[in-house]
Amino acid sequence: MKMRAILLAMGAAALLSGCQNMDSNGLLTSGAEAFQAYTLSDAQVKALSDESCKELDSKATIAPASSQYAQRLKTIAAALGDNINGQPVNYKVYMQKDVNAFAMANGCIRVYSGLMDMMTDNEVEAVIGHEMGHVALGHVKRGMQVALGTNAVRAAAASAGGIVGSLSQSQLGALGEQLVNAQFSQRQESEADDYSYDLLRKRGISPLGLATSFEKLAQQEAGRQSSMFDDHPASAARAEHIRERMAADGIK
Repeated sequence: MKMRAILLAMGAAALLSGCQNMDSNGLLTSGAEAFQAYTLSDAQVKALSDESCKELDSKATIAPASSQYAQRLKTIAAALGDNINGQPVNYKVYMQKDVNAFAMANGCIRVYSGLMDMMTDNEVEAVIGHEMGHVALGHVKRGMQVALGTNAVRAAAASAGGIVGSLSQSQLGALGEQLVNAQFSQRQESEADDYSYDLLRKRGISPLGLATSFEKLAQQEAGRQSSMFDDHPASAARAEHIRERMAADGIK
């Protein structure tokens, strides 16, 4: 699947080679970028995550450390632990009404105030655990590979004007936005749900918040309000899966 994506990216670049005034050096560079995007090392993914997260932070209104939101998140974070597979994490609250949260491979975890307004501490813990799962299970890395592969194809098209080079600040910001709004597969979402469930159990936290968070989101879906899980599997079914796991584990 990964090699097919590489070939598609490079193939798209090749199709463009018939255009007049195409910069062949730029075309070759973009083809190389497409390949490199799918062979990113963990260190490269973390470095790109560092820069993308910085760019997103610079544009966001961040809750001050003394605020109620930041203090509440500090308590939640302490319960969840201080790392993802050994990668230290850092938390901030974005003062935005969106019901959203995200985590990146460098340990950057951001929670939106809209989500905290809607959910209990236990539910926020569960959602963060889910986002951690996307990092721990490699979903975020694959999402970055796809995003950069797409950018490489765009660079091939732009190379007619001689525009091929390293990522600019705006491109880093765009990459960050793509990661924040990434549409993971249903399998990946289910894996992240189970990761959160297992993490909560390991940390001595009730997994009930995982089920009730999905039930709240299911109510939003019924009301056609947008949320972080619009493109995810149906929230009601996810809540049912978690409750089935709880029943199997003898948890009420």
